[in-house]
Amino acid sequence: MLDLVKKYNVPTPRYTSYPTVPYWENNLNEENWKAKIEKAFKAFNNDGISIYIHLPFCESLCTYCACNTRITVNHVVETKYIKALINEWELYLKEFKSKPLIKELHLGGGTPTFFSPENLKFLIQTILEHSQVATDFDFSFEGHPDNTTEAHLQTLFDLGFRRLSLGIQDFDLHVQTAINRFQQFETVENLIQKAREIGYTSINLDIIYGLPFQTEMSILDTFSKVKLLRPDRIAFYSYAHVPWLKPGQRKYSEQDLPADEVKKKLYKVGMEILLTAGYNDIGFDHFALSTDALFIASENKKLHRNFMGYTTNKTKMLIGLGCSSISDMWDAFGQNLKTVEEYQDTVNAGKFAISKGHILNAEDLILRQHILNLMCLQQTNIDSYFYEAEERLTELFEDQLIEVIDDRLLVNNIGKHFLRNICLAYDFRYWQKVPQKATFSSSS
Repeated sequence: MLDLVKKYNVPTPRYTSYPTVPYWENNLNEENWKAKIEKAFKAFNNDGISIYIHLPFCESLCTYCACNTRITVNHVVETKYIKALINEWELYLKEFKSKPLIKELHLGGGTPTFFSPENLKFLIQTILEHSQVATDFDFSFEGHPDNTTEAHLQTLFDLGFRRLSLGIQDFDLHVQTAINRFQQFETVENLIQKAREIGYTSINLDIIYGLPFQTEMSILDTFSKVKLLRPDRIAFYSYAHVPWLKPGQRKYSEQDLPADEVKKKLYKVGMEILLTAGYNDIGFDHFALSTDALFIASENKKLHRNFMGYTTNKTKMLIGLGCSSISDMWDAFGQNLKTVEEYQDTVNAGKFAISKGHILNAEDLILRQHILNLMCLQQTNIDSYFYEAEERLTELFEDQLIEVIDDRLLVNNIGKHFLRNICLAYDFRYWQKVPQKATFSSSS
């Protein structure tokens, strides 16, 4: 397996969309975006829609982070930003023409718990005021262990939130110092205990391998603590070193990162601990207990993937609110302006803040479904596109990562760890114009 990891450790998209953002044609304008919203709402609202809210503020910069963030200790920014979010939501409501049915809502960042419980309550209540909530809704938020308070937990629980995600990354102090991300084990333990006492039913921990100064011993220590916390699901994923996009990653050098062989060993060690501890390998670096909704959705072939990552809800319409957020109308994508000020000024002036987008053509839609099938179901149907991609699939067959049974292309248990590479074979836009400079992070 380690030889395969080395072989397939190449820059590859993460496939939260197809086409991936670098290949968007930017063929959207205000009018056709409105038309796409109205069309998608009519087609998909009865099944429920998803909302992602990007809250970009953090009090300090985690140097490993590749998210769109704004660093400040001035909490005055909360009110102005929330006003803009509500104004943007009202732009969407005008196009909906009737009440949206919200099936999924996620607060991401940045650090959502940068915002006070009172401001988060006002924001969520305002969004829900003119909406219906599906009976099988799923509300979740990301929190920093050092600033997520009991008041945050209780306020969001009272609003319907039942899933909490904590970015732990590593418990080793040397690693935490390098990435400027600090949280003590006792802090995390107390927070998870309080969340469970309140009634949260799913706790996720993010753990990263490949961070500066990580060693096999530090990973073993981190996972010994993770086992004690017993989260319901874990995202154990590769550090994406993209200093050309995120200059904060230049705080340390590439010489400080684990060598490729060491990095592969870190993943192997962590994965084996998780499997021994009773976690199920969902694929693509996700692990979950048998009681968690993510595993149940995977077993029932109901897993979905969008700009929020893996989700248990197969919603075809996703509204992204906030700077840099991406919305998905199934046959069109649109991404908001990335800077806070530009975003706020645009939506406060009564205009959508879309800075770039893509209207999917007929081929895009077919290939999107193939990639979704592979990422979520670990199989897809054989059609003409399979034969067009066959040359790129040959090596994957030879390495016994995939096989064909009847009219299906199937990913086997080892292949689950190379889903990005398998999907790359179906990324026709990528192969029509292979990037000549660093664009994507490595797959492992």
